[in-house]
Amino acid sequence: MSEAADLPTWRGGWLNRLIARPGFQSWASKFPLTRGRARSDGAALFDVVQGFVQSQVLMALVELDLFRRLRAGPQSAETLGRACGLPADRMQILLQAGAALGLLKRKRGGFALARKGAALMGVPGLEAMIRHHKAFYDDLRDPVALLRGPEETQLSQFWPYVFGRDVPAHEAGIYSDLMAQSQRLVAEDTLRAVSLKGVRHLLDVGGGTGAFLEAAGQVAPQMQMTLFDLPPVVPDAQVRFDGAGMTDRVRIVPGSFRTDSLPSGADAVSLIRVLYDHSDDTVRALLAAVFQALPAGGRLIVSEPMGGGARPDRAGDVYFAFYTMAMQTGRARSAADIQALLEEAGFIGIHSPSPARAYVTRTLTARRPD
Repeated sequence: MSEAADLPTWRGGWLNRLIARPGFQSWASKFPLTRGRARSDGAALFDVVQGFVQSQVLMALVELDLFRRLRAGPQSAETLGRACGLPADRMQILLQAGAALGLLKRKRGGFALARKGAALMGVPGLEAMIRHHKAFYDDLRDPVALLRGPEETQLSQFWPYVFGRDVPAHEAGIYSDLMAQSQRLVAEDTLRAVSLKGVRHLLDVGGGTGAFLEAAGQVAPQMQMTLFDLPPVVPDAQVRFDGAGMTDRVRIVPGSFRTDSLPSGADAVSLIRVLYDHSDDTVRALLAAVFQALPAGGRLIVSEPMGGGARPDRAGDVYFAFYTMAMQTGRARSAADIQALLEEAGFIGIHSPSPARAYVTRTLTARRPD
């Protein structure tokens, strides 16, 4: 290998060794040309270090319903403490922490809702998602043990359907409701990125209670639709479609894509937050089934959180990567990973538009050859 090829690695290693010295950090924080970067890096690093405390402060704010309590106007720590069964001094600490995170703000009457706190309330399913994080926190108590596996996790119990287990109706209702609430944001960003023009009949595989199909049906009012998902998950879908006035446009087919054939007749298939729940082998089998179910020229829409691949992404490569690991099935794949699986299944014309909000979802489209 040439000297020029060795140079970038050598320089980077030398620089990192220098930066890692405590004495250099002390000097850099004082020297005029480096102190800005040194202090910025230090603050960013501390933000990572204390991140687990921030998430627990958020959990406490949600569990005590403080965002809703403050929606009507400022309240004091004493008043909120009495309402929540907390000593006033402890409530003061929590409210002050919420203000430091930009979720609340100090007012003469105590504390009030800040813009970010109000926005949190306006995101469908976000509070429910935060509440269910207790299971995720438990699995992350020992992250090295989680990485080593394969001990049973709390999240694997919360989402049993990904293992193909029979799901009692009351358990199906818990995760179906959580998925349906958050699906509204995913549907919004998916339909912003993907056009349904020319689609005559859309099959949504793993569509739960039909949140995505309802949104798609509003965008394409002439389109026929089929919902395919596990029997315990879909009963509420009929109520949804009846309420939306779409009953005559939607067929609901209960079944499992692991064991049952996909419904026929659609010229487009959507997989919304489905692939990342499953192993590569399961995904390969599903994509092969989708390919067979589509006619020549038929379209496929994939939408879900994705890793960044060559450009690591905070949402995909931190949150969703560890979340799927704790589920003990599936993984947060990059767009390039999914493209490779699509090509392996025979799809062509694969396109990945720029996401509006990568932390919500990314999309890929593909088609079966003519």
